[in-house]
Amino acid sequence: MFLEDTINPNKKKGWIEVVCGSMFSGKTEELIRRMKRAQFAKQNVEIFKPGVDTRYDDEKVVSHDANEIHSTPVPSSSNIPILATGVDVVGIDEAQFFDDGLIAVCNQLANSGIRVIVAGLDMDFKGIPFGPMPGLMACAEYVTKVHAICMKCGDLANHSYRKVEKDELVLLGEIDEYEPLCRSCYNHATNTKSA
Repeated sequence: MFLEDTINPNKKKGWIEVVCGSMFSGKTEELIRRMKRAQFAKQNVEIFKPGVDTRYDDEKVVSHDANEIHSTPVPSSSNIPILATGVDVVGIDEAQFFDDGLIAVCNQLANSGIRVIVAGLDMDFKGIPFGPMPGLMACAEYVTKVHAICMKCGDLANHSYRKVEKDELVLLGEIDEYEPLCRSCYNHATNTKSA
């Protein structure tokens, strides 16, 4: 018997899409766009965000340019499968703030026939891969890397430079705390700050 003989052609097929990049690159905007298209197609959708992210709204996912969609804040990735019953599409914003269990959760959802769309920072302010994002990118069928514009030179930016002197990994902030920089400007700013 061949593998093709055991596949049920009537079963819904799930997959994982990851949208990643620096701050101010349009990750959340792209997540919202994809989720609204699914809603328009009359698909059942559910969007989750980490409970720690209350920058713009307690219950909505909101992009930097104020585009928004209703979401469910959750304290941990283990809450997502419990709340994602009867849906066709699951969206997850700010994935970097979730625990590493998010990788298994996304695979579980995709394996059950759900389209999973994840948005998050691929690197932290030190330029290190952030939280579960590297693992999610490795197992995703589709990865979209979006870029901001460097605030110093105008090139494509892929770093989130922290302008304030705080060392904690998770520091929710906006343009007062962070700015997008290209590799060259990021290295220059980081070397200048540490000198």
